[in-house]
Amino acid sequence: MEGRTVADLGKVDLTTARPLASGDGWRVREIVCRSGPKDPVFEEQHAWVSVSAVLSGSFTYRSRNGRVLLTPGSLLLGEQHASFCCGHEHGVGDRCVAFHFEPALMEEVARDLSGVTRTDFPMHRLPPLQRLAPLIADAQSLAEQPGSRGAEELALRMAGAALSGLHEGRARPVTDREERRMGDAVQFMEARIEEPLSLGMLAEELGMGRHHFLRTFRKVVGESPYSYILGRRLTLAAERLRTDRERISDVAFACGFGDLSEFVRRFRSRFGVTPSAYRARARPGSGMPDVARDPT
Repeated sequence: MEGRTVADLGKVDLTTARPLASGDGWRVREIVCRSGPKDPVFEEQHAWVSVSAVLSGSFTYRSRNGRVLLTPGSLLLGEQHASFCCGHEHGVGDRCVAFHFEPALMEEVARDLSGVTRTDFPMHRLPPLQRLAPLIADAQSLAEQPGSRGAEELALRMAGAALSGLHEGRARPVTDREERRMGDAVQFMEARIEEPLSLGMLAEELGMGRHHFLRTFRKVVGESPYSYILGRRLTLAAERLRTDRERISDVAFACGFGDLSEFVRRFRSRFGVTPSAYRARARPGSGMPDVARDPT
């Protein structure tokens, strides 16, 4: 749930909110509630449009549009300025990652979705659908690593999932213009793959809105810009580990990773081994003493 007013939080101390990431027109917080069946129910209000991924616990949500039960894996949909109440009649506590959006950003997202002409939420919930599972997993990952580089993409994907889950029509085929523009985007990325590349920077270079660019890139290329950039950086790092004698920390920084531990974690997730083990496997007898610099 989004969270009670400051006054209410001071009285009951049952809800905590932790900022995870923010940007132009969006912000994300982790909301942990410890209320149970015997605790009082407070009336709350959404300050912005809210799309919350329920990670654990179950609770009821009630507003002027009725009442629903939220369970892990579902999305809670809240309209700006809408008053609501959350109850825990069926258990104690819940944990959510709440994405908040300014209405203008939701309208921008809606304009890019086929068949979507509205940004209201006539229903409070999207159930735990299979197609939402990757979003829920990524929200969980963001809670574990606040401020990650993919937070803006995830926020826009979450907004798109909420609107498309309620209003979207049939998907449109890839056009020649979309293919050409995303080809330009890939060339731009490749030329600067080791530099900091934000979603906003890429969208601005193409003269597109952030969500329009994100959606079109995924449609044409098959993965998100962040995923593409991460994969290319890891591939370049693997090549340098095979062919160069640089320290692993130097490889990480040269390939666009600002944090060595993140690089090691990402590399191990992609290749199944740490960078030092990968180098030893690819270059037997290389003799590179990287263990002390490989925070595994």
